[in-house]
Amino acid sequence: MNAELDLALERRIGKRSAGVIEKHLGITTVGGLLNYFPRRYLDRGELTRISEIPHDEDVTLIARVVSNSSRQMRERRGSITDVIIADDTGPGLKIVGGSDYRGSVPGTLKVSFFNGFRAKSDLQPGRRALFSGKVTSFKGVLGLTNPDFQVLDEDPDVPGVDPEALAARPIPIYPATAKLTSWSIQKVVETLLETLDLDSVPDPLPADIVQREKFLPAAEAYRQIHVPATTGDWQQARKRFRYQEALVLQSALARRRAQLAAEEATARRPVADGLLAAFDAQLPFTLTAGQTAVGKTLTEELSQDSPMNRLLQGEVGSGKTIVALRAMLQVVDAGGQAALLAPTEVLAAQHYESIRRTLGPLSRDGLLGGLGADSVQVSLLTGSMGTAARKQALLDAASGTAGILIGTHALLSENVRFYDLGLIVVDEQHRFGVEQRDALRAKANKPPHLLVMTATPIPRTVAMTVFGDLETSVLDELPAGRAPISTHLVGLAENPGWAGRIWSRSREEISRGHQVYVVCPKIGADDDGDFSPGEAEPTGADTDAGGRELASVTGVVEYLQQEPVLAGVSIAALHGKQDPALKSATMADFAANTTSLLVSTTVIEVGVDVHNATMMVILDADRFGISQLHQLRGRVGRGGLPGTCLLVTNLEPGHPSRRRLDAVAATTDGFALSQEDLKLRREGDILGASQSGGRSTLKLLRVLEHEDVIAQARQDAQLLVGKDPALAGQPALAAAIDEYLNPEKEAFLERG
Repeated sequence: MNAELDLALERRIGKRSAGVIEKHLGITTVGGLLNYFPRRYLDRGELTRISEIPHDEDVTLIARVVSNSSRQMRERRGSITDVIIADDTGPGLKIVGGSDYRGSVPGTLKVSFFNGFRAKSDLQPGRRALFSGKVTSFKGVLGLTNPDFQVLDEDPDVPGVDPEALAARPIPIYPATAKLTSWSIQKVVETLLETLDLDSVPDPLPADIVQREKFLPAAEAYRQIHVPATTGDWQQARKRFRYQEALVLQSALARRRAQLAAEEATARRPVADGLLAAFDAQLPFTLTAGQTAVGKTLTEELSQDSPMNRLLQGEVGSGKTIVALRAMLQVVDAGGQAALLAPTEVLAAQHYESIRRTLGPLSRDGLLGGLGADSVQVSLLTGSMGTAARKQALLDAASGTAGILIGTHALLSENVRFYDLGLIVVDEQHRFGVEQRDALRAKANKPPHLLVMTATPIPRTVAMTVFGDLETSVLDELPAGRAPISTHLVGLAENPGWAGRIWSRSREEISRGHQVYVVCPKIGADDDGDFSPGEAEPTGADTDAGGRELASVTGVVEYLQQEPVLAGVSIAALHGKQDPALKSATMADFAANTTSLLVSTTVIEVGVDVHNATMMVILDADRFGISQLHQLRGRVGRGGLPGTCLLVTNLEPGHPSRRRLDAVAATTDGFALSQEDLKLRREGDILGASQSGGRSTLKLLRVLEHEDVIAQARQDAQLLVGKDPALAGQPALAAAIDEYLNPEKEAFLERG
């Protein structure tokens, strides 16, 4: 790292300013603040549309003052200055200022200052100003209380700068906090630029790339991104830093791939007359062309002495499990073990039974013991197993008796040991965090092969795919017998009468001899929800925006048992906190059609296979993520009968969360939904544990918007690392990787 950039911030801007920056932004070095880029820019002639500002969020906007009045407070000493600001001052706009202001006129906002003597004098009608604060609501009227402001019409004189040029400068808007405004950050950054020798800062980009792309030099790019004279200045600077970010990431990925390829994994080559050959010979159906092609790829990669790292994406029921099982048998043939990690006990148990049933005579009873070339022992390990069964499963894994071990998070426990773990299969990977998958990989003697399966990639996976860290295979053929699923958005806010129709429609399906799922976001009144990691609406509230209690399994069962249209219908409840024996019995009853209507949380999201189920009602569907909704509806229409899914919401039309529901209702294409999910929730932390949104390491780079930049950077990085794996000839680039991708973050690059 360059000594200048690594310098303590107080050495350049003073202890007081540095303390404020550290307290509110967590930045302590010169390089940290220098690379704290504006998130957008405002033109000084631009008037932000007040009608579009979000409620209960910190905003920075430019507006014109329409009126200014002050009044004395009644219950305590002091005054209140009310300032009305507007989008524009057209002839049709009439505002009554001061205490007579009663409501919100479109395009206006009321700004109140307690003892606002400066606001009273500075914010005169007609002046344009920059405001920064939190939007609040009082009696239904949006407003700002005691915001920071800066009058733009009276900028202080800057020596040597043309006033007209100064007036034309874009205003950088930095990611700010409630206590630290954007322009306060701007002033500190400008102070830093004045004291810093930018020309001494090394450029991470190779000179030939800078010349080829006609990029700004690093020093000039820093000046223009923070203090642009024109719109073109910051656009040029952003272009350069966006590519720089992509190259740093891609070089790190290329370096990790090179290191991974150099690691010695155990090759698991196929055996001509082994279990896999016997399994293929007894299959009662022919593999699809996609299954055959993916199987060939897996066979080749498992045969290499470098670890496989592959994502297998396929729609619900597309045959991913058969492909994975064939890969597991190849590893077992080669003397290794395979572990299948499932997100729920219901799914783990179903995988256990399904795989043993599919193997038929090739599945050996664990009581026989010993290894044999003509059979494989499949064992199950879950958290709720009895002590004796759990000990036996642990012993079978550690001794190598179990060729295939299927389990839940229990597989990640410290006391789980493997004799020779050669392949990890992660099912429905959107239910697991990165660290959980990595914990299982650490149990292998040598780097194991990894196969990640999903029906709908979540944003982080799509991002990693675009960045090239995961090799990807797709099964895009639906199996024979799968009927289409019709998905409908049921908006009760605009159509309250549809509430009753939901249950009469359910009764129609049941009267035809079919079955119905009803999915709720909560178990009971005191529950926080039964969501997948990273999928739930991040409100943490038990009520919706209107204060209504969210649907719970216990509450809905009680209600439906009293619903006249469902009289005589057998109704059961299922959720993750039930006793395992009760859960198994409940699912068995539903599978046998003893139960007609099953009210459940998302424990039925994956793996549940009841062919007679033709309808699903998802209550408070806006509380679930796109991946969950897509997975859930995949439970119906599995037996050749058309499926129907109703996405029920009480949110008003136009609410942002309804966009997710519209997306799911519009298509059953899993990859298209993952792209939409990425647009809505961002990439997640490409280099960290976060699965989506909010904590992205990326600053200027956006995966879907800048695929061309990423592709070019990947090509350049492969050439650089191919010629110089340690990047010894590119010390500035290597230093940028070390700084931007600290060891903890870089380790995530190979975890998939």
